[in-house]
Amino acid sequence: MSRVAQHDAALHASMGGESTSGVPAIELKGVTKDFTTRHGTVQAVEEIDLSIRQGEFFSLLGPSGCGKTTTLRMIAGFEEPSRGTILLYGNDVTRTPSNKRDVNMVFQSYALFPHMNVFENVAFGLRRKKLPEAEITTRVGDLITLVDMAGKENRKPKELSGGQQQRVALARALVNRPRALLLDEPLSALDLKLRQAMQLELKRIQREIGITFIYVTHDQGEALTMSDRMVVMSDGRIQQLGNPREIYEEPSNRFVAGFIGTSNILTGTIERIDGDIAVIGASSDERLQVRLRGQAAIGNMLEFSVRPEKMTVASTPSDAGCTVRGTVKEVVYLGTSTHYIVTTSPGADVTVYSQNTALAHDRFATGDGVWLSWSADHSYQLAGNDAGDGSTDQ
Repeated sequence: MSRVAQHDAALHASMGGESTSGVPAIELKGVTKDFTTRHGTVQAVEEIDLSIRQGEFFSLLGPSGCGKTTTLRMIAGFEEPSRGTILLYGNDVTRTPSNKRDVNMVFQSYALFPHMNVFENVAFGLRRKKLPEAEITTRVGDLITLVDMAGKENRKPKELSGGQQQRVALARALVNRPRALLLDEPLSALDLKLRQAMQLELKRIQREIGITFIYVTHDQGEALTMSDRMVVMSDGRIQQLGNPREIYEEPSNRFVAGFIGTSNILTGTIERIDGDIAVIGASSDERLQVRLRGQAAIGNMLEFSVRPEKMTVASTPSDAGCTVRGTVKEVVYLGTSTHYIVTTSPGADVTVYSQNTALAHDRFATGDGVWLSWSADHSYQLAGNDAGDGSTDQ
């Protein structure tokens, strides 16, 4: 068995102990956090109920001030809930100090000791525990290999790139074999290409060692790339919980539809209902249909979202469930795709992503008359919410 495999086996063993089969890694029950300011009480987190499974990569996603970092800090023990309960593998740790919880945290700043080399930075926590030198050497070596830093053990932090420093910080957090690793926007200081590469590296490392990662980010692409499941938060509340596909394809409300990627949010009056399809008023040669996923009645205003890549733009109408005429307002060429802003006949501006494939013969210019088409299955009914207008890119 390789040293990394031995490390993984030891780490999994350290997670075992008494039977924890089926027990969530972390549970939050009615967790609320109030802060007192000179202007009164501010509720940063409100009645959060959350169950995070063992061994999953779980993300808390939302704009600045939504409560995601406060939630993470309460899990870590750096903040104490005003109300509610936090469980770690079934044990109540609500009032347990941070240094007594079997979790570690990786911050935005790597906080490496500048006078120590890579090996000593990773070994720091183990030396404080006064573990035998042989065990320290083995465990540190395993983690340095796992994070792809083998051969750089003697380098100081100033000799490392930002991505390499992040790997060292990650190894230092993992070497103590926590039952959960908490990460607070750890990639935000990296440039785009390195950040994207590190996203895949983090997911690989998490999959190899199999412990629970809880990841805080405001970057939608980051959360979609790495998460097994995720929550979208706003104003201290959970707006939606699900896997990345569910969150993107089936947004629960206007805020989620607008915050995750780009979404066209449209409204119309229901003229008739055919089974689970609502037909919205349009002209004789236009069709607007929405597959219902909630309550609706004839005469009601219905709000629904359509992702830009689900629409097609053409010079003639199609037989799709939805088709509406419009006028091209703006064209943006992006190499792999062309983005069209189209003003529809009802007066709404929508965005359409058209892939620049060899088969895409139609090219349109500002002022051209076009037809937009999409399936009724991609018209996703939105529930009302009080999180505010989420259509702004944040």
